[in-house]
Formats: sequence, C-alpha cells, structure tokens
Amino acid sequence: MKIAILIPCFLPKWFGGTEVATYHLAEHLAKRGHEVHVITPLDEGLPEESYENGFHIHRLPKIKSHFPGGVIFWVDIVRAIQMIRPDIVHAQSLNSGIPALLSNKLLKIPYVVYGRGLDVYHPEWYVKLTAKAVLKNAGIAIALTEDMKKIMQAMYDRDTVVVPNGIDPGKDSARRREAEIHGGKVLFVGRLHSVKGVQYLLGAMSIVHRELPEVKLTLVGDGEERDRLEHLTDNLGIRECVEFVGAVPHERVQDCMVHADVLVLPSLSEGFPVTILEAMASGLPVIATRVGGVPEIIENNVNGYLVETENPQEIAEALLTLLRDEQLRKCISGNNRKKAENYQWDKVAATLEEIYQNTL
Repeated sequence: MKIAILIPCFLPKWFGGTEVATYHLAEHLAKRGHEVHVITPLDEGLPEESYENGFHIHRLPKIKSHFPGGVIFWVDIVRAIQMIRPDIVHAQSLNSGIPALLSNKLLKIPYVVYGRGLDVYHPEWYVKLTAKAVLKNAGIAIALTEDMKKIMQAMYDRDTVVVPNGIDPGKDSARRREAEIHGGKVLFVGRLHSVKGVQYLLGAMSIVHRELPEVKLTLVGDGEERDRLEHLTDNLGIRECVEFVGAVPHERVQDCMVHADVLVLPSLSEGFPVTILEAMASGLPVIATRVGGVPEIIENNVNGYLVETENPQEIAEALLTLLRDEQLRKCISGNNRKKAENYQWDKVAATLEEIYQNTL
C-alpha cells in the first residue's frame, strides 16, 4: 500500500509529541512493507526530498504569510499527492485535513483524519470553519484519546475510532539501575511554552527545596518561554537546584529518563503525551496534570499522581510524597514498566493498517 502522511511540522526542527509519533508511525508502517511518504513544510537547512528509515520525506516550501500563503501551500500539497499517487492519504491533524479533503475531491483519493491535540482542543479559525467537512468526508475519523473523540463528534457526529500513541520497546525499554534510584532527581521534558505550565513546576520546586534542598530539577527542551522561566528561577531563589539543558536529541532524552527519579508534566493542555509513555517504559513515576488524555494513562497511586493545573502546592505535595518514599517509587516503577507494554508502535501501525484497508 502506498501511504501519504500530511503533517504541519516535522523533525528535526520541530520535536513535539505529534512529530515524534509521526516519525515512529512512518518507520513502522514502512517495516510492514508499505511505501510511506511524509509531506510537510520545508525548514531552513533541510533538503526538499530525503529518505530516512525506510520512508520518504517531501518538504515543500511555504510562504510565511498565513493567508494566502496557507492556501497556496495546500494547493502545493495536492500537487505533491498527485505526483505520488498514494492509495490513501493520512491527515495527521484536523489542520492537514483540508488538503486531504481537496485531494479527495480533485483526485478521488480516499483519506483518514487523525485528531491529535491542539487541533482538537484549540483549533485555529480556519479549522473551525472546515472541521465539519473534513470529518464528514473522511473515510474514517480517528481520535488520539476518548476525550478528543467526544470533542470531534461534537464538531461532526459520526463514528470515530480511538488509536493511542505508542513507544518502541527496543529503544525505550527500561534501563534504570536500582543503585541510582535515590530520590533526588526530578525531570521535565517538553517545549518551554506557556501551555506546558513549567512556571508552576518551578513554583513547586521552591516549596520542595525548603523541605529537601538536595533535590534537583532538570528541564529538557527549549522554547520562547526560556528567558522568562530562567528569570523566575532566579527570583524564586532556586537557581542552584534547576538545570536548563535545552533541546537534545531523542537518544539523550532517554538517558535523562534513565538517571531521573520522577517525571513531572504540569501542562495546561495535552493530547496523549509520548513523553509519559517513554517515562513509564523507563520505570519513572509520573506526576501530571489532569488534562486531555493524561487520565487515560495515569492512575492515581498506581503509576503516578494526577494534579490540577496551575497548582504548585499540589505538585509539591506529590513530589514530596514520592521523593521521601523509595519503596513507593519502586512499586510505581514496576507498575509503569508493565503498563507500558500495552503501548507499542508496531501494534499502533497494525491498527492503522487495518483502518486504511477498511477505508479502501
């Protein structure tokens, strides 16, 4: 089967959950014998055409102006689809559903659309205008979580299937050494963006620091909020226990997880974070906000703790509970490793393969 996957941003410049998930998905679909083409905007310094891990990447130049640049880009995507002539188009967001719909009407190529995060929770104006048509004409509509499914069905009432993210057990398997589990290393992984709520984690660390001054926080990721967060760190008087690592390759993220004791994800909005799945596979207890699909992964007191958004005190209390109780951390670590086995990219790819076949 020849598959074209449309995504608004892609690796290596963009390193969010959807970008990482799309890379793994394309890789595993290719391993299953399919010809996979990822179509995405061109980023500076990258080739327009490349071939990685068994799949093709087509990066198309895009005019910076939102309109009419966006419309011209959609037309260019349709032209690329016409050149590739795939059996099916996979729109990896409601945003990407517009050129998928156009290719369906103009080229008679069926498509599926996959709602994955901000495109569902905080859609741009043009997505709000087109979501009903995109969902109505899709062969199958897919949601990342049950929570997203409800929202997508409110946009257009139709059958919608839920397909979660996965992990690669060969790359993300637990490698923690029990001798290193000492309860002093807290980790955050993600973009330094306001929606990630890192300021509330820093507020929590100021509380934890008074109780356990030896505890260190490592922030892995970069973004427009970094300067403001560094100033906040200084103002809170916790500079000596907070490290800003910046953006790192995915392999180094796994190393950071191996040497951490707790992962905290204090987001104001989330879909189905791959970061949490990777942390679970590494045996990390997780503290995360009760948003989006997170409650579908984290069960309180079993494989982590759910906290409310914008609540440093609640984050601090959960951290202190975990950091002070080594036996609790070990118990949750074992639960997470076991639960992570349910989420694997080869299973996700097999599910999507069946969805494609049903669409065709």
